[in-house]
Amino acid sequence: MHIHLDTPDLMTRVRLESRWRSAGATVTSGDGAERPDLVVVDLATRDVDTVANWRERCPDASILAFGPHVEGAMLKAARQAGADAVVVRGKVADRVSQRIEEAVS
Repeated sequence: MHIHLDTPDLMTRVRLESRWRSAGATVTSGDGAERPDLVVVDLATRDVDTVANWRERCPDASILAFGPHVEGAMLKAARQAGADAVVVRGKVADRVSQRIEEAVS
């Protein structure tokens, strides 16, 4: 599984990339995403338009957006912008790890 993680937050990126690579995924970040299976967008550092841009750029990829639990309106807006799933920050690592396990099985 190829995951593209869209966050400029170095600590978040290192933590999530490490976990997902250990689970068997290929993880990229930055501008060079080539046909990812899953795009993960950090709504704490990106706006909801980023979700719509990824949906247009990678129509066949699944998009998972995550953000602070106190930002319910933003999480709902991300779903409306094209995210297939939206989770709170504390659940993103587990949710993606589960998807990796399902893809590997």
